[in-house]
Amino acid sequence: MPLDTTSCLADLAAAFSGPALLTGDDRPARNTHDTSYLPAVTPLAVVRPGSPEEVATAVAICARHGVPMVPQGGLTGLAGGSHPLEGAVAISLERLGGIEEIDQAAATMTVRVGTPLEVIQKAADEAGFFFPLDLGARGSCHIGGNIGTNAGGNRVIRYGMTREMILGLEYVLPDGTLINGLNKMIKNNAGYDLKQLFIGSEGTLGIVTRAVLRMHPKPGCVNAALCGLNSYDDVLKLLAAARRGLGPMLSAFEVMWPDYWQVVTQEVGTRSPLEGQHAMYVLLESQGLDEAIDGPRFMAWIEAQFEAGVIADAAISQSLQDVKDFWGVRDACAEFTTVLGPHCAFDIGLPQSGMNAFADACRARLKEAMPEALSVYYGHIGDGNLHIVALDRSARQQPMDRINRIVYETVREFGGTISAEHGIGLLKKPYLPYTRSPEELALMARIKVALDPKGLLNPGKVIDTPTSEVSE
Repeated sequence: MPLDTTSCLADLAAAFSGPALLTGDDRPARNTHDTSYLPAVTPLAVVRPGSPEEVATAVAICARHGVPMVPQGGLTGLAGGSHPLEGAVAISLERLGGIEEIDQAAATMTVRVGTPLEVIQKAADEAGFFFPLDLGARGSCHIGGNIGTNAGGNRVIRYGMTREMILGLEYVLPDGTLINGLNKMIKNNAGYDLKQLFIGSEGTLGIVTRAVLRMHPKPGCVNAALCGLNSYDDVLKLLAAARRGLGPMLSAFEVMWPDYWQVVTQEVGTRSPLEGQHAMYVLLESQGLDEAIDGPRFMAWIEAQFEAGVIADAAISQSLQDVKDFWGVRDACAEFTTVLGPHCAFDIGLPQSGMNAFADACRARLKEAMPEALSVYYGHIGDGNLHIVALDRSARQQPMDRINRIVYETVREFGGTISAEHGIGLLKKPYLPYTRSPEELALMARIKVALDPKGLLNPGKVIDTPTSEVSE
């Protein structure tokens, strides 16, 4: 079907008015880019629905006229998944926010997808529960984007990815059909689990409008330690000991290489809780039920690791403020754009045993190609997720393609995945075959064709769209 943008805009104007439809000079700069470094693109129009039904109306209008659509939320994605496309309508879900229900008996929360993650965390806390999904962009990212990318974050080692926190979804298909699958039951095997198609699909198969979230009991106590270790082998020993000795109380295991530590403490200016320099740094967190029992248990476990020679030095939390301060060291990566400028950010997955060898190889290859290359390594190593920030400090314009190629070719060599939790979007799509087999890619394309035969929903993202007249 050929594009009919004039009629499409006319029909959108008939259905939406005021802040719900922005065209011409009213199109906000906010909607021209996400947090990737892709060049800004002004969408054909910005539709800002205020209800699921309005989302369905907007999608149906665009589909009828063959006009492609790009769903947008908090726009904090790093892979270009919500980056606008030339000639496409941006469907922004920023007005589709709010918590609709907290069910105490079911321990669920029903939310609209434009709700910021931090709002959900606070609402769960006030209701006496805990919503464990957590990441640095918590104050600005939307739960819809978290669902669209199957976000991971800081506590995957205990609670799993976003997928494990979703019981039900409501979503709009590419033809405008609104489907209510707001299930509250943990056990529900009535046919295909359709919601799984949309979790992690980055808005290429449908637009999620509402979600039923699974909450957990609020921890009775939280203990943390920021540790200095003498080697990566000691990191693996500490992880094994934490899994065995802390069991289900282990809620986070974050590892920082010395290059990360140097940038954070010397360039960002974050205060180091440890004295001296160490080969590796580990932040581990334990969530218990009773401070009187689990606090001493945590301390006894830490002391045992000192006695075993696994931990060389450690700062141990004495209060929740200490826990927050320790996490401040890990979350200081949010300042990298300010202190380092434009750079390439990577989110890869690897078996834990090979991460240090990978970091050594990747660092050396970047240096060989660009003598002034800086790369820093850190991440959620407890769940196999490594983050990398890389740049050429001598370049006026970052050689993104060269850096991407070096890093992803090294990932392929080490048998890892090019995306652990950030999605594929536009930036990683050329490298998806490094991680997925031809048969898997073909199956993904078949699913895309089945749900979006016209190729109108977020075209060009993740996999090649079967049919599309969008110009990128």
